[in-house]
Amino acid sequence: MKFLIEIIGWAAAAMMLSAYLLLTAGRLSSRSAVYQWFNVLSGAGFIVNSGWNGAYPSAFLNLVWMTIGLYGVLRGARVYPRPAA
Repeated sequence: MKFLIEIIGWAAAAMMLSAYLLLTAGRLSSRSAVYQWFNVLSGAGFIVNSGWNGAYPSAFLNLVWMTIGLYGVLRGARVYPRPAA
């Protein structure tokens, strides 16, 4: 189980760094659903890893990070609704 938790933590780190790199390189917009979902999923991964390892301040920080990402996803869906098919 510990190995799985470590994989989740490393995957979250790779996802968060990738999102930041793509944003900085201009390949993603901060309003894009992909960027926001990267933040939601990486935050969730860090919550699992931090909580398992007892790093509760980090788990709380990532809960807030994930919540902000969810807000971005929901706001984007509201601001930029998909066209009807």
